[in-house]
Amino acid sequence: MRRLGAIGAVLLLAGCNGAPDNGTLAEAEARGAKTAAADGRIECALEGAKLFDRTCTVTEMSGADGAILVVGKQDIGYRRLQITTDGRGVVSADGAEPAKVAIVGDGMIEVTVGGDRYRLPANTSGAQ
Repeated sequence: MRRLGAIGAVLLLAGCNGAPDNGTLAEAEARGAKTAAADGRIECALEGAKLFDRTCTVTEMSGADGAILVVGKQDIGYRRLQITTDGRGVVSADGAEPAKVAIVGDGMIEVTVGGDRYRLPANTSGAQ
């Protein structure tokens, strides 16, 4: 019982501080996303999922036409995305489904191919 009381006191003290600082939370999430991407993990929502999780992998390979990103999840499959140099970000490197790219934050794009969505770090400073 004493342990539950101590936990409750900590929760009450934490609650007195008011709402969380959204700027701090956003910075922490951005740091987490960059670290995960550096470790080969990105956020994704596969097969029409509404929520993102950080379970997809990304690796970069050299291709005949430039750099290729291989993104996906082992038990579902993968997609190949061609990195472009014309400002579009990425395009589908295989298959008939086009890649749709949207800027979702500073240095972050969301790529949609079919029912799959991937969030990738990107240089968005010159994008419109």
